Amino acid sequence: MSEPNHFGAAALRHGVLQSWDASPTRFREDANAEEDLRLGGYRDRLLVELAQNAADAAGTGGVLRVESTGRELRVANTGAPLTPDGVAALASLRASAKREGATVGRFGVGFAAVLAVSDSPRVVSSSGAVEFSAERTRDAVADLPGPAVEMRRREGAVPVLRLPWEVDDRPPEGFSTEVRLPLRADVDADALLTACAEQAPDLLLALPALTEIGVGAQTWTRTDETDDRVLVAGPARSDRWVVHRASGELGDSVLEGVGVEARDGARWRIAWAVPVDAEGRPEPLSEDVLHTPTPTEERLSVPARLLADVPVEADRRRVAASPATDAVLTFAAESYPALVDKLTAEHRTAMVPLPGFPLSDVDDTLRQRIGDRLRVVPWLPGAGDEFVAPVEARVLEHVSPELVELLHEVVPGLLAAELSERGHRGSLQALEVRRVGAAELVEAVTGLQRTPHWWRRLYDALAPIEDSDPVAHEEFTALPVPLADGRTVSGVRDVLLGQQDADPDPATLLSTLDISGLRIAHPEATHPLLAKLGAHSAGPAELLDAPPLSEAVRGSVSDALAGVDVRPLAEAVLRLVSEAGSRDWLGSLALPTADGDFRRADELLLPEAALLDVLDAEHIGDDGPLSTLDEDFAGEWSDDLLLSVGVLDGFAVHVEEDPAEPDEDFGDSHLWWTEREAAAPAEWPPARFAAVRDLDLVADDAWPAALRLLVSQPETLRALREPGNYTRWWIARYALLAGRPPRQWRMPGAEDLAGLYDPVPDLELPAEALLLAGVRAELRIDDAEDAADLLRRLGDPQRAVRAGTALRAHRVLSEAVGAGTVDPSELDPPEQVRSISGAVVSTGRAVVLDEPWMLSVLDAPLVVAGGSPERFDAEALAELLDLPLSSEENSMRVETAGERTEPWAEIARVPGACELLGIPVPSGAIALHDKLFVQTREGQRQVHWWVASDGAVHAERAPDGLARALAWAADCWHERFALAALLADPEATTLLR
Repeated sequence: MSEPNHFGAAALRHGVLQSWDASPTRFREDANAEEDLRLGGYRDRLLVELAQNAADAAGTGGVLRVESTGRELRVANTGAPLTPDGVAALASLRASAKREGATVGRFGVGFAAVLAVSDSPRVVSSSGAVEFSAERTRDAVADLPGPAVEMRRREGAVPVLRLPWEVDDRPPEGFSTEVRLPLRADVDADALLTACAEQAPDLLLALPALTEIGVGAQTWTRTDETDDRVLVAGPARSDRWVVHRASGELGDSVLEGVGVEARDGARWRIAWAVPVDAEGRPEPLSEDVLHTPTPTEERLSVPARLLADVPVEADRRRVAASPATDAVLTFAAESYPALVDKLTAEHRTAMVPLPGFPLSDVDDTLRQRIGDRLRVVPWLPGAGDEFVAPVEARVLEHVSPELVELLHEVVPGLLAAELSERGHRGSLQALEVRRVGAAELVEAVTGLQRTPHWWRRLYDALAPIEDSDPVAHEEFTALPVPLADGRTVSGVRDVLLGQQDADPDPATLLSTLDISGLRIAHPEATHPLLAKLGAHSAGPAELLDAPPLSEAVRGSVSDALAGVDVRPLAEAVLRLVSEAGSRDWLGSLALPTADGDFRRADELLLPEAALLDVLDAEHIGDDGPLSTLDEDFAGEWSDDLLLSVGVLDGFAVHVEEDPAEPDEDFGDSHLWWTEREAAAPAEWPPARFAAVRDLDLVADDAWPAALRLLVSQPETLRALREPGNYTRWWIARYALLAGRPPRQWRMPGAEDLAGLYDPVPDLELPAEALLLAGVRAELRIDDAEDAADLLRRLGDPQRAVRAGTALRAHRVLSEAVGAGTVDPSELDPPEQVRSISGAVVSTGRAVVLDEPWMLSVLDAPLVVAGGSPERFDAEALAELLDLPLSSEENSMRVETAGERTEPWAEIARVPGACELLGIPVPSGAIALHDKLFVQTREGQRQVHWWVASDGAVHAERAPDGLARALAWAADCWHERFALAALLADPEATTLLR
């Protein structure tokens, strides 16, 4: 059959063969060039290159379909059919049938990507078809002496895409062209199709001429919802993109270095695109590559995708360095703010490239130019209705809509309140937007003349900031305050907050303590913030809260050591406290000791303090942490008043609200903190820390008396009753009852712990005191130390532990591992364990029962736990004990002689028993045996029921084995005994009462 002649393929072959015959070097050059493209520039770009060709052929509305038929990959597209120029381009490694205005080549060098998977590609079009073949090329050059030698030297490797042959073939219905690629043996067809599917969504966005790409059974479509909204819908998800496109002419001055063909109609075209969710919120890209318009290897870290007509190298993987490239990137950067403008104002900052190492030279150029452009274009929402350029913008350090409303006319370029939120901070820092912190805010309002009401509104807006920012607190002390006499002064400290009908007069009270410079704030401007910042009130209670007074009290011990007479200060403070009540800082008030010195009030004991009977005497006195209050001074004041300033009679409770870290003043508080945080991370840190002081000073033999004192005081009793509190934790470990810590004893009535723990001796303590001290009333594990102690007790052969107690202990251990309370890797495995028989056995012989049917073939003294699957985590226990599971013995098999398999629903009495108990009849079947035998390593053993390694359930026909098998199959193990009774006697419904 003669060869068709639609494209002049024979003439093309003739010309190529003549050139090879005349110059074998040309043959080698073509082979090398093709190999370079296949192995280098066009590797892994098969679908990209074919999609480019399809887009070029389509113009608009193009459809691309990729299918795998047997060992052949087929890529079909709509649009213009194959032309003679196209065939000539296919057969040339150095030219492209590019149409004027096309964004990509049309059957040019990129077609070499097919050689990565096929040695005999075929292009089938409605205008004709051509094929290329390595084998036919070898035959064609066999008679050419020079090329033949080159072919043998290259071990048969020849150029594939230089010699086209026309063939009779047609593309599939609805498509103009189809590329057919018989796959080489080393190509994984499924993996190739998967790779194509992964690239499809990005190609639809990159190639506007394509509106649909199908890969196998999956199809992706592209829809332009609006001018700047694009939807790419696929089988698993749909992606919405906001797009901004721009274009223009490239001047002659920037075309130097651009190829001749590329200069034809040289324009720059760019498109910025960012994915958005259904509500239009942007989902910025963390990393991408430059698209030209299909992917290159120029990595980008810009939040949006850039598709640009940038000159690229021949393999389209890298940008070509040229003035044109620089110009297009500049145009792209200048267009970037237009994309940002298409997003809602509150989400625009997400599009700012954040500081970081550039991923490529192109990335570095774009990031710098985009940043420069974004800084000078007004696009940030201002406090009013205007938009502000970052270079002129100011943003509040703290989120406060009220503050923005008050200051938008005071601070030029102030941004909207929401831009103060943490999520915008990184972007605004990258844009070098100046932040208005506490100091700048105070500077902005200093010198303003406003009404007292305006100032109160300002204080109200600043109050939350002062609460959350210690630095702001200090800066706000310089705020202006309007005074009652009409003046406005700078600085809050030493300002007195005005009161009406105050008796005695606050100024008089303050003057007795030599506090001068009284300034009374205007009543309409009075706000709690002023008191927090240092303002004082004129009443006794407010006077106690005045910072100068508290500072004097806190420094009173140091002043006493320096020789200052601090007794008048102590007497003045005690008089104020008698009228206004105590303050938490009064514990630092210097008071005289029985030894003639001065110490903090909270380090002193009343002369007849109850604590003196339980504390170790060596801790009392000049060299100890506590001293006794001077008896004469104590006689001048009531005990209640002295106690209110911190002097001790019984134990004191230290309370810290909203603690952020453990209090190092309390021993091992960091260990307690860590354990509690690990046990309840969602509830940590606690809302408050309450701990009884000075427990470490109790004499070893005085703990029973100390516990009686603790439970007799309401405040300490409340602290002890708080769940999980530090004091109970400490006492349980470090107090001593009959020489042992409380948690090593059990309550006399806690029989469930018998054998594991000894009953606490009679110490004439109430039961609540023992329980609060940590004496055990139940089996529980609070930490790894508990677990290690319990394992030691279980493995102690001298302890008579009942089987039920051991079982419950193992269950609690497994639950502690499962809950994360205990990490097995932090404990040493025991050398001996307690079995379900109650015996203590070596861990080298024991196993953990995890499948109940195994118990019938195991030696009970060697089996640990044995709990039911609903109540017991056998794997956790096995990990803790470092023992194997019984199920790991997988060599057992069921003897199938006499076996008969029947569906559960057809076994007599099973449906009725299940219906009575309200459990579903299992859907599977059971293998029934007259007698059930299991072959083990030791020989044959009769069992009542069994579950094989493949999940098959076996049972003897007797009610006992059948009931257990039924309970297991129905996942109602706890009903096994009721099922046994009902299967033995269906009338035994009294069991259900």
